[in-house]
Amino acid sequence: MSQENVEIVRSIYARWERGDYSSIDWQHPKIEFVMADGPNPGRWTGAAGIGDGWGDFLSAWQGFRHVADEYRELDNERVLVLFHFSGRGKTSGLEVEQMGSAAAGLFHVRDGKVTRIVLYFDRSTALSVVGLSE
Repeated sequence: MSQENVEIVRSIYARWERGDYSSIDWQHPKIEFVMADGPNPGRWTGAAGIGDGWGDFLSAWQGFRHVADEYRELDNERVLVLFHFSGRGKTSGLEVEQMGSAAAGLFHVRDGKVTRIVLYFDRSTALSVVGLSE
């Protein structure tokens, strides 16, 4: 298997780890974004849809970041990223790590573009969905 898809996802996380969620050059025009669980489950399509769904979520946090722990290439089109969040709730002041932040993202990549992202706030659920364990 090619590491190209893993490198695409690594480049996305490099920005997200700095808190930069503005880049969309890696997205397929009809990308699907799914929050499978967590505080705001839902499904959005396209850059505008992601902007709405993810933007609403991000607006509740200060200094919100994704920090990748591990990348796993599952097959020719899927990359699983095990990660954790950091940041502080704007209203509560609570650090996200205090609520448990071990999460996972399943990226579907085709022809150099991400076509689908499924975000799991519960890492064990993500691992179960793809047939893996911790």
